[in-house]
Amino acid sequence: MTLQQLKYIIKIVECGSITEAAKQLFISQPSLSSALKEIEKEYGIEIFYRTSKGISLSEDGREFLSYARQIIEQTQLMEQRYSHRKPAKRLCSVSTQHYSFAVTAFVKLIEELNAGEYEFTLRETRTYDIIDDVTNFRSEIGIIYLSNFNEKVLKKLLKENHLKFEKLFEAQPHIFISSRHPLSKRKSVIIEDLEDYPFLAFEQGSYNSFYFSEEILSTVPHRKTIHVSDRATLFNLLIGLNGYTVCTGELNSALNGENIVSVKLDTDETMKVGWICNNKVPLSSAGEKYVAMLERSVRESGLAAQNMPL
Repeated sequence: MTLQQLKYIIKIVECGSITEAAKQLFISQPSLSSALKEIEKEYGIEIFYRTSKGISLSEDGREFLSYARQIIEQTQLMEQRYSHRKPAKRLCSVSTQHYSFAVTAFVKLIEELNAGEYEFTLRETRTYDIIDDVTNFRSEIGIIYLSNFNEKVLKKLLKENHLKFEKLFEAQPHIFISSRHPLSKRKSVIIEDLEDYPFLAFEQGSYNSFYFSEEILSTVPHRKTIHVSDRATLFNLLIGLNGYTVCTGELNSALNGENIVSVKLDTDETMKVGWICNNKVPLSSAGEKYVAMLERSVRESGLAAQNMPL
């Protein structure tokens, strides 16, 4: 085994594809596949499952990756100390549901690291994909919510994939609507008040079970529903169609503008929002800093004070 082979494994995981990893490493795909097979043969394990849909880490592969990352990180520190090499690029990947505080924390992380070089990834994506990203190490951290309805199912999925959930805050559900919406001046609304307006929800692709919905109260029937894939489209439809969506209530006017307002939704349900990571692998220094930025963003947004303390 060589350090270069360990770097190959890490790059394959980051790319989710041997073909793409080979392209980024500037080597041929057969050469990369051969290097992978050599490691698997040397240690008598299968690092990746290979299917018609691509590759995914095996149970042995996840454990192997945790050791590989630690070895490479320690090697880089040694090189910096004794070879006077410049610091390695700061790396951090995050997958999240559509939360302004997650973006704000990401901005603060990059500002405070003040690194000369870095390579970060922030994915706003579907619930199942967030869990899959963290499971297969495409992302170090994921951000999701749990509710009385989905908690049992999602926690079972997290446990099966050796992931842990750390709560950031517990929120009373709100709706986002246009500042010109007929209900925008109300202090609170009930579900029945919303019957005549389009309900906007983030689509969940193949995993469109109610349990993976990003919006709480997902089983409540709606006469008008529009599924969207990104935040900008959702906000445009909130304004253009007097639609609404259900959320934590946290708004960042710097990111979302002044045309959207948050109104409390009267319900007994709550949203436990938190971050997930693989419980077999310690967070990187950049990952730890991002979690600290998340906690700070939550405090500064007032979410922690208005709901439950961290």
